[in-house]
Amino acid sequence: MALPLAPQLIVNSRMLYFCWVPEDSAAAAALLPEGLTPAENQAIFINQYVVDRDEQTSHFGAYSLTYAGLDLAGLDLEDGTPGRWWSHYLNSNPVMCDYAAKRGVPAVPGRTTLDLDGDRVTAITYDAGDRAIIRSVARVGSGLADTARGHLRYITAVDGQLMSGNYAFVGEISDDFELLSLEFLAPDHSCNALRPATPLEVTFGFYGPRVSFCYPGGDGPL
Repeated sequence: MALPLAPQLIVNSRMLYFCWVPEDSAAAAALLPEGLTPAENQAIFINQYVVDRDEQTSHFGAYSLTYAGLDLAGLDLEDGTPGRWWSHYLNSNPVMCDYAAKRGVPAVPGRTTLDLDGDRVTAITYDAGDRAIIRSVARVGSGLADTARGHLRYITAVDGQLMSGNYAFVGEISDDFELLSLEFLAPDHSCNALRPATPLEVTFGFYGPRVSFCYPGGDGPL
């Protein structure tokens, strides 16, 4: 089956996105390819999100996804948002996995759950064997703080060539956010290199009940 054309549009995903300082910055930096350098603050990012219905995507269909990696030095967008490198990308949708992998994303099977109970959001990431490997819990407000909009920049590699992709987004953001816990549950999984320092130091974060974005997957050489 032919892969969907780029770009792809996703609307109204439920999303928990945040950044933190790692316990072992050297182990995290070892996940980068030659030519990329960690950001000065050594920040790690993660996005755990769910697209509930096929009708929320132009062609992918419903899916859940966790991706994580490192903020990068020297690749900021004009507004100061850092460029980012995906070290891990666990997706429940085989079509989207293939689409992303063709563009240099380290896409592998996995799934993510995102549950809101009162003012608590719990996100759990599972690997291909359905083993829970990451669990996040955040306190969020019931109202909306703002509508965030702009671009994110993700770097991938295709046949040894670093590629840069700009991802436009528009999202409704919860009016309150506090990350309560972040657990890496599988010490033998490679994502454990991203585990947080103690005490947990969050550098950025939000919960978005409705976040929309486009998905080019890498639009040109870096």
